[in-house]
Amino acid sequence: MRRTKVAYPIVDLPNTGDTAWMLASSALVLLMTPGLAFFYGGMVRSKNVLNMIMMSISAMGIVGVLWAIYGFSASFGDNKFGVIGNPKQFFGLKGLIGPDAVASSDPAKVVGIPLAGNTHIPMTVFVAFQLMFAIITVALISGAVADRLKFGAWALFAAVWATVVYFPVAHWVFDGNATDPNDSSSVIHAGGWILNKLKAIDFAGGTAVHINAGAAGLALCLVLGKRKGWPKTPMRPHNLPFVMLGAGLLWFGWFGFNAGSALSANGSAGSTFLTTTFATSAAMLGWLLVEKIRDGHATSLGAASGIVAGLVAITPSCSSVNILGALVIGAVAGVVCALAVGLKFKLGFDDSLDVVGVHLVGGILGTLMIGLFLAPESPAAQSGLYANTKGLFYGGGVDQLWRQAVGAGAVLAFSFVVTLIIALAIKYTIGLRATEEEEFVGMDESDHAETAYDFAAVGGAARTAAVKEA
Repeated sequence: MRRTKVAYPIVDLPNTGDTAWMLASSALVLLMTPGLAFFYGGMVRSKNVLNMIMMSISAMGIVGVLWAIYGFSASFGDNKFGVIGNPKQFFGLKGLIGPDAVASSDPAKVVGIPLAGNTHIPMTVFVAFQLMFAIITVALISGAVADRLKFGAWALFAAVWATVVYFPVAHWVFDGNATDPNDSSSVIHAGGWILNKLKAIDFAGGTAVHINAGAAGLALCLVLGKRKGWPKTPMRPHNLPFVMLGAGLLWFGWFGFNAGSALSANGSAGSTFLTTTFATSAAMLGWLLVEKIRDGHATSLGAASGIVAGLVAITPSCSSVNILGALVIGAVAGVVCALAVGLKFKLGFDDSLDVVGVHLVGGILGTLMIGLFLAPESPAAQSGLYANTKGLFYGGGVDQLWRQAVGAGAVLAFSFVVTLIIALAIKYTIGLRATEEEEFVGMDESDHAETAYDFAAVGGAARTAAVKEA
């Protein structure tokens, strides 16, 4: 018997151009996680590079399985208790694949194509696109705890954190991307209170991804404690070409992250593509300028870090600003984040790879500056949900600014507090941190029984000295 139950109202057949663009964008965002693995892997000492890469790659497996079982449903299911989607609604992605999601070239034969809200892409593509966001958000946290977190503890943390922190926050921020607040068919669900009730703008994840991961990284590294010898012992990046390669892959993949968030191959995607490019360019130059003035030389690590800072800051605002606004946001992010990474030395927390200084600070900057630079001609200001809104510098007052501040503050506080609880629970059960001996040998050997590089040719005392330096 032919099935006729539908998961969403039939709008029409999927648009093949939009669908192709979103499939490509999903793949681009997935590429960001291996890019992050190279970026983080190059920044640690050689004895920890495989462990660092494994933290990013393992997030792809852990979050992927959870997303298929209940993660998508918890993020985009019908609103429950005002804070999370119904995890049973699409459990195992039921109703979204198979006969109910089969399209036909003959509209008369179409049976239950679940389309994503008012878009023209199949819900299966939307599921895939949002999965990639969930994966990289978890992976980002690992940079704060490099060199000392046990891999088993990381795997458990990643699964629990995705479930109780990321999925609810994704529901708040991404669930209900309305173009017309008076048209119930134009939303996926009206569940996201930050988006639909507060009307804070976060086009591609400044709060849900970067502030969320940055706050979690801060909480986790506080519970975990400092690396042995930090900050007196030099802990230099062991492979700067890896770092530059990772930064390049991140920039490349970020076009799927930001421009893909338009959910269509349209003018908004083109606009966000440009703002992403120009903000990132300005941020790299801003970071290098700080290095040159402060230290007397511009570095490749600074260039790579500036790239990431610009990408982070423009993520929430890429659809809300014009080109001048993008340049200003990028430049400010490059300068401020370059200065912010030094806070860990003054405040005494060991954020190994500057997740707090770049992702938390950059995410807050990008989110708040929407309240200043929201341009009337931007795609966001032309949409139904934010129609006629303006930033402070365009005569809009502080209305949008306070909304942005409340959204950023809510995600920061929730992520930080819940992460503290998760980290403490793991610490006093299975344990979080490697032993002093394991940390000295390196996480690659102690956790994975592998080494990234063959030092067999280095003999005796020379090998010992090389290991200590690494």
